[in-house]
Amino acid sequence: MISGRKQLRDGRTTKIPVLVDRIDGVIFDMDGVVTDTARLHARCWKRVFDEYLRARSDTTGDTLRPFDEEDYLRYVDGKPRYDGVESFLSSRAITLEHGSSSDPPGYDTVCALGNLKDQDFERAVREEGVAPFESTLTWLRSLRSLGISTALISSSRHAKAILAAVGIADLFDAIVDGVDADALGLPGKPDPAIFLTAARQLGIAPSRAAVVEDALSGVEAGHRGGFSFVIGLDRRSHADALRRHGADIVVGDLSDVELQADPSED
Repeated sequence: MISGRKQLRDGRTTKIPVLVDRIDGVIFDMDGVVTDTARLHARCWKRVFDEYLRARSDTTGDTLRPFDEEDYLRYVDGKPRYDGVESFLSSRAITLEHGSSSDPPGYDTVCALGNLKDQDFERAVREEGVAPFESTLTWLRSLRSLGISTALISSSRHAKAILAAVGIADLFDAIVDGVDADALGLPGKPDPAIFLTAARQLGIAPSRAAVVEDALSGVEAGHRGGFSFVIGLDRRSHADALRRHGADIVVGDLSDVELQADPSED
């Protein structure tokens, strides 16, 4: 399996080639792929879960291990927030009532915890702002200049607002975010439904589309969806896990991937 840049004998490196003749579209996840927001999500999840675990420990007397990066990658990253809460709590053998999306932020239900994290994330975005990855923007513009359609998916309900705030919504022919997923009743990743919906909106078959993801649940969804190939962005030093979950190509950044025509058609 291809991973990172190829090392040549003279010490130079060459980029990983992607044959654009074999794809009509590329579907990008947002957080950690297009915008540098995955780190904000991870930090907010840690703050919320650690505070919840401390409060639970004070009540039960049990010693509870703090939420860590591995927990984020395995149970939360890329998933709708209530699914992420349930997945993490289940990993610690903790059961909470699901509750309702209208629950006030707090510790009483799965939805309350998810809403508390959402509140914290909104605060972090207001205070710190959001920046796109310039290498991803360069790749997007190159794809579009070649006539390849682009779509963005996100489990976040804030995706469209974030894209508008950084002025890059026009780089996508289709956008399917958490609001759309709820309205359509789409299951969360690793189910491929959100990617398949984006492909339908582009009017292309999954076999003619690629997926770019940084989350384990996301690369698994792309693999399960029958897409042409899945590029896993290894921004958190978990390349092996990305491969295990279905990434066909693993790179640290899209600047390591070069768009090429199919040499067999020359």
